[in-house]
Amino acid sequence: MEEKESRKGAMAASESGGKITYFVVASCVMAAMGGVIFGYDIGVSGGVMSMGPFLEIFFPKVYKLQEEDRIRRSHNNKNHYCLFNSQLLTSFTSSLYVSGFIATLLASSVTRSWGRKPSIFLGGVAFLAGSALGGSAQNVAMLIIARLLLGVGVGFANQSVPLYLSEMAPARYRGAISNGFQLCIGIGFLTANFTNYETQKIKEGYGWRISLATAAVPASILTLGALFLPETPNSIIQTTGDVHKAELMLRRIRGTNDVQDELADLVEASSEPNSNARHGFLNLLQTRYRPELAMAFAIPFFQQVTGINVVAFYAPVLFRTVGFGESGSLMSTLVSGIVGTASTFLSMLVVDRIGRKTLFLVGGLQMLASQVIIGVIIMVAEAHDGVIGERYGYAVVVLVCVYVAGFGWSWGPLGWLVPSEIFPLEIRSAAQSVTVAVSFVFTFAVAQSVPPMLCKFQAGIFFFYGGWVAVMTVAVQLFLPETKNVPIEKVAGLWEKHWFWGKLTRKRDCQETTSVSS
Repeated sequence: MEEKESRKGAMAASESGGKITYFVVASCVMAAMGGVIFGYDIGVSGGVMSMGPFLEIFFPKVYKLQEEDRIRRSHNNKNHYCLFNSQLLTSFTSSLYVSGFIATLLASSVTRSWGRKPSIFLGGVAFLAGSALGGSAQNVAMLIIARLLLGVGVGFANQSVPLYLSEMAPARYRGAISNGFQLCIGIGFLTANFTNYETQKIKEGYGWRISLATAAVPASILTLGALFLPETPNSIIQTTGDVHKAELMLRRIRGTNDVQDELADLVEASSEPNSNARHGFLNLLQTRYRPELAMAFAIPFFQQVTGINVVAFYAPVLFRTVGFGESGSLMSTLVSGIVGTASTFLSMLVVDRIGRKTLFLVGGLQMLASQVIIGVIIMVAEAHDGVIGERYGYAVVVLVCVYVAGFGWSWGPLGWLVPSEIFPLEIRSAAQSVTVAVSFVFTFAVAQSVPPMLCKFQAGIFFFYGGWVAVMTVAVQLFLPETKNVPIEKVAGLWEKHWFWGKLTRKRDCQETTSVSS
């Protein structure tokens, strides 16, 4: 009887692509700490920029304008939109993404040649060094060097962790496990907001140092944890070609001995032309990978022009702009962070049931509506009062939470999940690097452009990003195939069945056939 039940359990596990084992959960939780360090950095940088003692030491001109703004508000002056329009200040935020861009391209070679685990470890080490330097910074140069080191850490982690999660997860639960990366980003963001809210109360004025240095906690966990992480079966085959070792790892992470079908898919993927070539980026330019290359650019670009970084980087600044004080702005940011984390957790529960495209649609419509209404409220309030009143300020907080919730269960997690699962093994590392690099480029552009745009366009900035949300919502519904419950090494076949990409695929096959015949 026990043997019969065992066979039945093994068969069920095999049919579902494996089951969730404690080994997989522990490994993925540890790897997902890479998301925590990214989220913490996003949250902490925006928070410390609203702290007076931090500005007074490193950005005295901005601090002076901030103090003068208190007087201006009493005279209904609208220049508070330009309060934080300082290129030096935005360089503090955006310098991370310059080094992150370079690091993620370098990480591709490490991930492809040495495995996912070494990249995760290097990311933790660099971030740990950056957090230590940031917390002890004495001048702007030290502060920006710290940000550059943090960028190296984020670059390596963002390139390798999503791949690690997608490859470790059974097909049936890949969406939920991979969305854990965005959940951890949300947890890191929320932790940073809470830390900022508490440290800004320190009267001695050194609270910002605690906020920046606390990033060392998740970085230490990631660094030490990476030493004990197992390598993914996909990476084992790609880097060593040891099929037996990969089979043993598959059995352990799937919780069943019946892994031959998945193992065969891995071996087949690794034997594809150019799968072991050392020029991953050149392979990505081949015609056969045109759909994947298009998505490697489009998805991270769209994720950044949702306008989320207006909230993520400058939420405390935005809330101060609409009338809250330092403490109130940080509390409002904390509330929106809680909403975002909760919505991402909800996405984990439903993404493998209702699919990726449904969440993209619902979240897109929700973000579009809230952005338009926020813009209208600020425009109406400015037209009648000259400054934002308290009632309008609270309305903006509620709508920001609605917006953050929409992002939290759509473009937030899916912007990392979908790219990590749509690339074939032979180009996966290079394509993921392109995805992260594109993300860093446009994150840098957004971080640099938001303060001057807010100064010039004021409420119009929300209509600008709302227009992009409308475009991306339609584009995803038309051009992205649904990957729900599809084994990761079978996703490539979806492009051939797609109404648009299928035509290119068939045209390519005809050209290749003609070439061979010649």
